[in-house]
Amino acid sequence: MDNETNSPNPPDSAQSPQPAEPGSPRLIPRKTVLRAALAATAAVPLALVGAPALARSLAASGKAPELTPPCDDGDDPTPEQIEGPYFKPNSPQRSSLLEPGMPGTPLTVTGYVFGRACLPISGVLLDFWQADTNGAYDNTGFRLRGHQFTNAQGAFTLTTIVPGLYPGRTRHLHVKLQAPGRPVLTTQLYFPNEPRNATDSIFDPRLLMTVRDAGGGREASFDFVLDVPQDPGPPTTPPPSGTWAVGTAYRAGDKVTYAGRSYTCQQPHTAQPGWEPPNVPALWQPA
Repeated sequence: MDNETNSPNPPDSAQSPQPAEPGSPRLIPRKTVLRAALAATAAVPLALVGAPALARSLAASGKAPELTPPCDDGDDPTPEQIEGPYFKPNSPQRSSLLEPGMPGTPLTVTGYVFGRACLPISGVLLDFWQADTNGAYDNTGFRLRGHQFTNAQGAFTLTTIVPGLYPGRTRHLHVKLQAPGRPVLTTQLYFPNEPRNATDSIFDPRLLMTVRDAGGGREASFDFVLDVPQDPGPPTTPPPSGTWAVGTAYRAGDKVTYAGRSYTCQQPHTAQPGWEPPNVPALWQPA
């Protein structure tokens, strides 16, 4: 039986995002904008595109649990959890833990590692270890153990299997993270909608991954926030809303909206940055 249920370290508290005041404009979280920018400049797995990777699984009551912080300035980092008895140092460097003939449901975990100002961190060490599909750990070798480093965009990808169950614990993945020159964060990741989540004394809903079925396996995502000071730089301002879009081939007479106004195309062209309707009256006239 796993001794991880004994005396867990209390997780750091996370501040829940405060709702905007009535009538105030809805702000796009800094991390959402940054992740979209990263996705536009790198090949990112599908599981990362289109929504934040933080876990958002509804509990049986219908209320969303507290989440790992959305990476706004001043939030606490990803909660710490105990190491447990089965960690082994010196795991091989690899992003795939699969081996020929290994039973189990394929699982791909993707995400980013951010600092306190929501900026991605490259070169972060992530050391993963887990139970096999039968709930057993390899304590003599390095099966289902391995470490990797985040890339230049702060992203990571782990290819493995869904861990099995064993007495006292729900399904989980272990991971240690260390940014260059910073302390180690030891924590665990969990799966939503697992019956044993309710009875596992270590389980923390802030560490739930976002998980979906995909092609006979499962895809999961999670973003870590490390306690690494960063200069957030200037505030991130979302682009004005509307139907006008860079790269679109417009014809004379086409109509678009931009920043709350409607425009009619005056001559055929392919939209480029800087050619927004208000900036080029030769191409767009207010409708």
